[in-house]
Amino acid sequence: MFQRILIANRGEIALRVIRTAREMGIETVAIYSDWDQRALHTRMAHIAVPLGGTTPRDTYLRVDKVLAAAKATGAEAIHPGYGFLSENAAFARSVREAGLTWIGPPAEAIEAMGDKIRARRRMRDADVPVVPGLVDPVDDPAAVKKAAAEIGYPVMIKASAGGGGKGLRICRDPSQIESAFRTASGEALSSFGDGRMYLEKYLEEPRHIEVQVLFDVHGNGVHYGVRECSIQRRHQKLIEECPSVVIDAKTREAMGEVALRAGRAVGYQNAGTVEFLWSKGQFYFLEMNTRLQVEHPVTEMVTGTDLVREQLRIASGEKLGYGQDAVRWNGWSIEVRINAEDPKNKFLPSTGTIQNLRMPGGPFVRLDLGMYRGMEVGVDYDPMLGKLIVWGPTRDIAIDRMRRALQEINVGGVRTSLPAALTVIEDPRFRAGHFDTHFLESLDLASGARDHLDLVAAAAAVYRHHKARRRALTTDSSDRSGWLARGRDDVSTHSARSMRGGNPS
Repeated sequence: MFQRILIANRGEIALRVIRTAREMGIETVAIYSDWDQRALHTRMAHIAVPLGGTTPRDTYLRVDKVLAAAKATGAEAIHPGYGFLSENAAFARSVREAGLTWIGPPAEAIEAMGDKIRARRRMRDADVPVVPGLVDPVDDPAAVKKAAAEIGYPVMIKASAGGGGKGLRICRDPSQIESAFRTASGEALSSFGDGRMYLEKYLEEPRHIEVQVLFDVHGNGVHYGVRECSIQRRHQKLIEECPSVVIDAKTREAMGEVALRAGRAVGYQNAGTVEFLWSKGQFYFLEMNTRLQVEHPVTEMVTGTDLVREQLRIASGEKLGYGQDAVRWNGWSIEVRINAEDPKNKFLPSTGTIQNLRMPGGPFVRLDLGMYRGMEVGVDYDPMLGKLIVWGPTRDIAIDRMRRALQEINVGGVRTSLPAALTVIEDPRFRAGHFDTHFLESLDLASGARDHLDLVAAAAAVYRHHKARRRALTTDSSDRSGWLARGRDDVSTHSARSMRGGNPS
């Protein structure tokens, strides 16, 4: 096993890796930008190395700086986390060429699954069901119209190198093709440096289902069941759960076998996630994320497996040591992402300083956080501040527990996605399992957020009232100090009890 590893990431994912490494007796090296000098991951790691610079381009995306930090600190391996360079095949190769161990899949597997057109070809050849569509790129609107007529509308024009909803457009009739193609292609070129597009059938009322897989370097592989990731905004996940209310045990095993087949087709090793679209009882390969997923905690909570520990074991050359029969599922887990975003304004990023921070507790509540009081939230980095995860023996209990936890949490100073998450959790359709990837669009998030802000304003009014009364009092200094302390408690208590979700953002 490794003695020391470097984590090429920041925030809650860096902390997640640090914690497991500490339990295993492995020393950790953190890297940080000038912006992250006071970040929690720099304080919890055994060694923290400044990269010099403020933006990701100047710091976490600089392969030379990351490798220099690993060499200077004597790290034996690099864990990429997720985001940044985690799915960069060139970085994976550079790590290995530098004599270090890459805690992730082979560069060849990253390349094979990183290009959606190439991945569709490989999956089709491996007898993995893919969404009906083209496996070759199209380069002009006329070719798209011809293919769409054969596939049948509606269709999706998608960027080969895309992700996160960028370079993607839905067309329901031929009149939309030309504009959608040019817009999506231009967006893909500017975002990914690759304007190639392909076409696939757009599935109505789809569910986003994914399967967690692990492969060791000895050819052994297991799957850890399914996760439901259909609650999304702008094709980015907001709420995830394990398992899925629409996937029965038989379908879970079928999807797991297909996911393992997909991984073996590209010589996969370490942890990965095979994503599917599920519609009308059928599932289709969507893509493979060649890294650990943001939502991996829900799988950990239900299976009792530390996936980061397994990553480290596999990267050090150990065998899995167990087969599929050893994987068990117990209960239900739900995760809510805490993003610095404004739900009443189309989830646009929110910036500021985190002033208040009150976290929920109680049985079976987990928090993976990168935020702290006094933390500056800017626009250069991903808006995710952390994740709230709960477990329950049943889905209903897990929903009730998440609702209670969301009512306790308080993040002040920036607007967050928490009010939107609470709106989803309280919706009877969500509890009944009646939702798809468009569910969030059906909710009136703007009015809910306004109501919440009205409560914040009410709390502020109470504080101003007490402040005015204080000025009118003629007491000695000791009495005044005691009254001030009581006044602060009064305002704090009012805010906690009256604010919807307990979040003043």
